Amino acid sequence: MIKRSLPYEGLLHEIVEHNGVLYLGGIVPEDTGLDMAGQADDVLRQLKTLLDGAGSDLSCVLQVTIYVTNLADKAALNQVWKRYFNADHLPARAAVGVADLGPGVKLELTAIAARR
Repeated sequence: MIKRSLPYEGLLHEIVEHNGVLYLGGIVPEDTGLDMAGQADDVLRQLKTLLDGAGSDLSCVLQVTIYVTNLADKAALNQVWKRYFNADHLPARAAVGVADLGPGVKLELTAIAARR
């Protein structure tokens, strides 16, 4: 089982693996000063890096939930999304509007992926 801790005082792991399925949670932008497109690129780049390190890749992503503080920013999110996921490898996805994710945070991502 893979478990990689985040520096959030031991509250969660960035990846947990069970029976060849990777569960990734709590991915937030490292630079909260960016606009939605910048934060989306940051978060999706982190997702790619985490998957690569766990023996997987974006083509193995099965499901993504994105929590967004302003659904009006969804068009910018979608433009960045298309750079990471093409029509041949689209995961199931939901974007959920939330009131607050923390200072300057515009989105948070969770994902489920298979191992390669």
